Amino acid sequence: MSIHADDELLFKDEAPQQKAPVEGCSLTMNGAWKVLVVDDEAEVHDVTRLVLSGFHYKGRPLQFFSAYTGQEAREILTANPDIAVILLDVVMEENDTGLRLVQYIREEMQNHFVRIILRTGQPGQAPEERVIVEYDINDYKEKTELTAQKLITTIVSALRTSCDIATIEANRRGLEKIIEASENIFELQSLEKFSTGVLTQITSILALHRNAVVCQASGFAAVNHKGQFNILAATGDFQEYVRKNVEDVLPAEIHALVVDAVQKRTSLFFNGKRYVGYFCSRNGSESVIYLEGCAPLSDLDRQLVEIFFTNVSIAFDNLHLNKEVEDTQREIIHTLGETIEWRSHETGNHVRRVAEYIYILALKYGLPEEEARLLRLAAPMHDVGKLGIPDSVLNKPGLLTPEELVLIQTHPSIGYEILKSSQRPMLKAAAIISLHHHERYDGTGYPTGLGGEGIHVYGRLAAVADVFDALMSDRIYRPAWSVDQVTEHFGKERGKHFDPSMTDILLNNLDEFLTIRAVYKD
Repeated sequence: MSIHADDELLFKDEAPQQKAPVEGCSLTMNGAWKVLVVDDEAEVHDVTRLVLSGFHYKGRPLQFFSAYTGQEAREILTANPDIAVILLDVVMEENDTGLRLVQYIREEMQNHFVRIILRTGQPGQAPEERVIVEYDINDYKEKTELTAQKLITTIVSALRTSCDIATIEANRRGLEKIIEASENIFELQSLEKFSTGVLTQITSILALHRNAVVCQASGFAAVNHKGQFNILAATGDFQEYVRKNVEDVLPAEIHALVVDAVQKRTSLFFNGKRYVGYFCSRNGSESVIYLEGCAPLSDLDRQLVEIFFTNVSIAFDNLHLNKEVEDTQREIIHTLGETIEWRSHETGNHVRRVAEYIYILALKYGLPEEEARLLRLAAPMHDVGKLGIPDSVLNKPGLLTPEELVLIQTHPSIGYEILKSSQRPMLKAAAIISLHHHERYDGTGYPTGLGGEGIHVYGRLAAVADVFDALMSDRIYRPAWSVDQVTEHFGKERGKHFDPSMTDILLNNLDEFLTIRAVYKD
């Protein structure tokens, strides 16, 4: 295409304009606005660059890309999907090259964010009324009307719109991420996992519109336990402080920020780069989230953080309530289990130890942690069926008669009958443990003589945990065995009384089980 004589008037008769930077857009990344000039005349590229050289908008310069054909433009757009503005000629290789490029951008690339300004020296080839109606362009200019100042005005208008659209899109993506993040963290049932999830999700939210390298955040989550804030989860520079008191490990400056937020009972931003989130549940439980190391938080960042932490606060509240219910439930079950053991003149801490043994065995056997935690709750009920056994049999110091032995062997079935009607997962697990914990791997156990993997995994786990603790404890009919005697017994009964793989877990991790025994002494 040739430049018309009228085009020589382009950018003429205007005094040079001072191009002062404008205040920064809250959403944009550091760097230049990318502008693509698509025209088959080199002079158009040169003049455009000349007029806009040194121009800044929102504190950022322009970075120019040049394409002389429609195909070159497609390649540049593919490599640079974040181009903000396109100055596009209509007539190049063909009379409608520019219009076909518009269709490609909007329909095939699905890029509806880039601002497209059509510049034509031959308006007859692309009448403004038809083009505006039929094509998704954002502005239409004849080259003869586009003076230097009008070009700057056009670019400013396009970039302002681009920034507004970026803000709307970042809000949309941020809120979408908050919904997703909230769904994820609401599924986490332990305070430790929940706290880790919150740190991960908030870092992800703040990195939405930045390079991943920019937001290398460090932070921690702490919960007030008996007047002291203990760190439950941490990331970055604070990872070594997990399970430690904030007062003991945090630098004085950061500790002062946390104290400030707690005393004021509110979440605080500091210098745009630090955030302390404070949450207090309905039952008075206090939690703190601290985050640092990201780029300065914009107004949008703050809004997203506040919205997300509103959800987090609700989730923390629910989690504390759930924990209170769980603690109450555990206490009731332990008390009932201890009552049963007390009735049979056995040690009350037996049920606590068995619960912890089963938890470790289940995790090392490969059960999910949630299921292992469920078994830890259910385990104290393993001997609930002893409620149906007379004291004269239950506490007999000598050998049982055949009739008494038959009677004592009914307690697993009695326990199952007591628990089986419940629809609560914990009590359903307790019913299975009760019924199967005296079965033997070789099929010679009771009450039904199941063998191998025909015994429910809960029963096989409970058998190892129950017998291990029973042998290590004094009983009315015998004194406690030594550690060597117990390990020798399990070695002999591997594959007979006990599941072989679970026996190996016990013997290979004996120190962990002995530590639990030391913690919960008789």
